[in-house]
Amino acid sequence: MSRVVVTGRVPETALEKLRAEHDVDDWSGPESIGREELLRRVAGADAVVSLLTERIDAELLDAAGPQLKVVANVAVGYDNIDVPACTARGIVATNTPGVLTEATADIAFGLILSATRRLGEGERLIRSGQAWKWGMFFLLGSSLQGKTLGIVGMGGIGQATARRAKAFGMEIVYQSRSEIDPRVAAELGARRLELDELLATSDIVSLHCPYGPATHHLIGAGQFAAMKDSAYLINTARGPIVDEAALVAALRDGQIAGAGLDVFEKEPSVHPGLLELDNVVLVPHLGSATVETRTAMAMLAADNALAVLSGERPPAPIA
Repeated sequence: MSRVVVTGRVPETALEKLRAEHDVDDWSGPESIGREELLRRVAGADAVVSLLTERIDAELLDAAGPQLKVVANVAVGYDNIDVPACTARGIVATNTPGVLTEATADIAFGLILSATRRLGEGERLIRSGQAWKWGMFFLLGSSLQGKTLGIVGMGGIGQATARRAKAFGMEIVYQSRSEIDPRVAAELGARRLELDELLATSDIVSLHCPYGPATHHLIGAGQFAAMKDSAYLINTARGPIVDEAALVAALRDGQIAGAGLDVFEKEPSVHPGLLELDNVVLVPHLGSATVETRTAMAMLAADNALAVLSGERPPAPIA
C-alpha cells in the first residue's frame, strides 16, 4: 500500500477511491495548507495530489523523497508544477484536461455577456439602493450579433467558447500555434489570424491559451493600443497572461471599452485599480466551479495517481 498526500480539500468520492487502495493523508483545513506543513506532510509520499494553489517545485520534490512517483494536479493548467524538475527525478506529472471544458466556456461567455451588457453595473446599482428609472439611454451596452470574437488559444475551451459565440450570431477568428481540425473550423466558420490582426479586428478578445514564459504578459500596453476602443477583453485562462497595470490604464483611458476577468496576475490579490472601475467584471476564479466539474476533476486526478502507482500509463499525463 502506497502513501498518497492530497494537498487540499477535494470531493469525498475521489478520496474514497484513493483510500480503497492506498493510505491517504488529506488536508481538510478551512484554509489552504501552509508551505511548511505541506513540506512536512509530503515526506515519504509515493503520490501527491495537488491543487493549483500549491507550488510543486524542486524543494517540495526533494522533501518528498526518491520514492515519489506521481504528482497529479487537480487542474488543467499546471503552471504551479515544475514539470522539468519532475521529469529529471523520474516523477510523472498529470493534469485534468477535458472535464472542465464546458464549465469554463460557460464562465467565459457569462463574462462576455456581463461585460457587454453591463450586468455588474446594473446589479451594483440596485443593491446600492440608488433611485433609478428606465430610459432609452440607461446603462446602454453592446449587442453580440454580427460582432467578431477573437479567441487566443483555440484548444478545447477556446472551441467550446466559439460554439457558444456562434449560437449568438458572432463571427469567429482565432490565434493558435497550429491550425485546428478543418472540420471544426468549417463548423464554426473560424479563421486563423496572427495575434496583431486578431486584436485589431475583434470586438471581443477571449484568452484561452496556457500560461508559461512565452505567454507572460502576452497582452500588455502595445496590445491594448492595437485593439478597438469599443472592444472587450475576457480572461478565463491565467492571470499573468495579462499585464494588469496596463489593463487598468487601458480601461481608464478608454483604449478598450471593458473587460471580464476570472483570473488575476497575483491571485488572490487583485490590482486595486481594477476595483475602482465600473467597466470591468471581476469574479474569483470560478471557471470550473460546478459540483459536477470539480468532482470530475478530482476523480480524474485520482485515476491518474492510481494508474501510475499501479505501473500503468495515466489517463492524462503532462507531455
